Amino acid sequence: MNFFDDALDDQLIVHLNGEFLPLPAARISPLDRGFVFADGVYEVIPAYGGRLLRLQEHLQRLDNSLSGIRMDNPLPHHAWQEMLMELLRRNGNGDQSVYLQVTRGPAFPREHAFPAHPRPTVFAMCTPIRESDPALREAGVPVISHPDIRWDRCDLKTVSLLPAVLMKQLAKDRGAFETLLIRQGLVLEGAASNVFAVLDGVLTTPPKGPFLLPGITRDLVLELAAEHGFPAQERDIPLERLLSADEVWITSSTRAIVPVTRVDEQSIASGRPGPVFAQFHDWYQARLAALRTGEKQ
Repeated sequence: MNFFDDALDDQLIVHLNGEFLPLPAARISPLDRGFVFADGVYEVIPAYGGRLLRLQEHLQRLDNSLSGIRMDNPLPHHAWQEMLMELLRRNGNGDQSVYLQVTRGPAFPREHAFPAHPRPTVFAMCTPIRESDPALREAGVPVISHPDIRWDRCDLKTVSLLPAVLMKQLAKDRGAFETLLIRQGLVLEGAASNVFAVLDGVLTTPPKGPFLLPGITRDLVLELAAEHGFPAQERDIPLERLLSADEVWITSSTRAIVPVTRVDEQSIASGRPGPVFAQFHDWYQARLAALRTGEKQ
């Protein structure tokens, strides 16, 4: 049975355990601990013009996630870079979203404790980045909020994503773009995004910690603020304070910066994307243009 689109069969090349091969030819053991225990981590790295955005920062976060689940990185950073660049080349370069995953590999018998001699599974693929919908920038998106149902190590980018899946589906069911996760009254992040708010003219985002993922795009937005002298801070954002913000955004590697105009059916300020978003969107796009020409990483 063919589970893949015919076009993907012919075009998409993936990397699996040291080999480049067509997606339908990739085979992983049903005893892989990533499959039976969600025992693994992943990264998503955007590439523009065939150049990976902030590769070293993504690889450092991969190291941190692997360390958090007590695994060694199966590849040194230079080997990751060489492999991912070759993967991009084999898939036509251009603007791509690169997905990589490392699991503890297959083990028998099925036991919760780590195998004595793990054989990690290393997988990577890339797919074209969809062009940003202008409507998202012009009209913004609605989001909902929900109590955080995840575990206490959300700073690790693990493949244990069922809570995020449920929160994303909840947003879809309610006609929203994203679900913001709330713990003890504080906004943490979205199911698959970080959160920013403009509060009294200051760009504000929740501080790093075990309850949110240290987003690479998040850090880039803060870097852009520093470069351009825009006031920014990392501090807790109560949900009620978010609702009175001048602007609210969500950020992610593949979506960049998306303005939020409604939270739980309540309009944010005028209910339209604001001028601070427009300025940061331009700065962000300028950074991507520089990456395409090799001027910036």
